[in-house]
Amino acid sequence: MESTGDHGGIQLLLAAEHEAQHIVNAARTAKMARLKQAKEEAETEVAEYKTSTEHGFQMKLEATSGDSGANVKRLEEETDAKIEQLKNEASRISRDVVDMLLKHVTTVKN
Repeated sequence: MESTGDHGGIQLLLAAEHEAQHIVNAARTAKMARLKQAKEEAETEVAEYKTSTEHGFQMKLEATSGDSGANVKRLEEETDAKIEQLKNEASRISRDVVDMLLKHVTTVKN
């Protein structure tokens, strides 16, 4: 009679082990599904962030590119003004420089 009781206990343990294995497998499957879902969500979030960042970069690039044309024009104007100023200065003192050079060239020292 004891052997029948032991046999029933073993069957009960095997059934419990089998049930536990099903629970572990179900949990493992649920875990893998959640990891896959989390990975997909992360990839979507990264793609959205990348798109947003790229858009912001393009906007800044367009804004500074427009500035670049204005900067070039401003620099050209400043350069032209400086050249004109130097020409005026050169024409103003050129006569004095020529006179000074002639004086030194024509003066004889002993």
